[in-house]
Amino acid sequence: MKKVIILVIVVFFALLVTIIYFLRDNEDIKIMNTNTNYEDIKEIPNSYYGNANESGTLEEFYYDTYESTTYDEKSKPLRKRAIVYLPYGYDENKKYDILYLMHGGWSDETTSLGTPDNPGVFKNVIDNAIQNGEIRPIIIVCPTYNNESNEDSADYTLAYYTLTVNYHNELANDLIPAVESKYSTYADGTSHEDIVASRNHRAFGGFSMGSVTTWHTFVNCLDSFQYFITSSGAIDDDLIDSSVSKQGYTKDDFFITAFTGTEDFAYSGFNDLINRLLNKESGNFVSGTNEENGNLYFRIKEGYSHDGTAFMTYMYNGLLKFYYK
Repeated sequence: MKKVIILVIVVFFALLVTIIYFLRDNEDIKIMNTNTNYEDIKEIPNSYYGNANESGTLEEFYYDTYESTTYDEKSKPLRKRAIVYLPYGYDENKKYDILYLMHGGWSDETTSLGTPDNPGVFKNVIDNAIQNGEIRPIIIVCPTYNNESNEDSADYTLAYYTLTVNYHNELANDLIPAVESKYSTYADGTSHEDIVASRNHRAFGGFSMGSVTTWHTFVNCLDSFQYFITSSGAIDDDLIDSSVSKQGYTKDDFFITAFTGTEDFAYSGFNDLINRLLNKESGNFVSGTNEENGNLYFRIKEGYSHDGTAFMTYMYNGLLKFYYK
């Protein structure tokens, strides 16, 4: 009988310790989700949705690459299109920072900014932000992870587990060299060494499945990009964390902005990802408001869901963080 009582006491205390640790861990997460994470997301001024007096231009840009699933074999060439935004007064004798902006699911390279004949409203936002001196003139490239069909992004399994994962091959080997050989960026040439040397003038961003692509770009191309805009799209936290040291970098070598909304169906998973990254023993991810005090700026927008307004707001705020004038 005494042994039974002792066993019950041991089990009780073991459960008590487990509960205490569970509550402590949850409290840590709650601390990181206090109201400070709901501040600082600037809503796009209503006037920005209209045409700016100083309007940039959109161009169609074609380049050669290879089919995604057999990319390493280079057995099936593809001709693909990207939409390129050039700021008002673009001068090929000047150097420009550049953002590669990836679309989400059920979309393509025209979704974010439109086409030369039919510009989208987010182009107006960029035009006005530059015109009003909020961000400096930049080049924006809108590519697509769609592979052999414009309908690829509508296939969640194909997009999430294959095309976004593989996209870094096309990006690093084909798109960046092609784009930056035509347009004036901080890259002195198109060799890998030139691209790496100019990484602090290059960003990658996206919303939803575009955010998934952004994380995979971080995992595979940290040598080519210093800045990232992620929003409402997550991948494995251990994969992200381990990639920093594997690529030869430290917490001082990149800056990530991360956004989501309280009414977004991706909120829970994305919020959990950011909290896991910030709690990693590696210390690779440090919460901060700028590059001087951290490398991961995370904000949550009260009431925002998974839609175009959220996409535009998050990309606008991301640009304000590292391409400010």
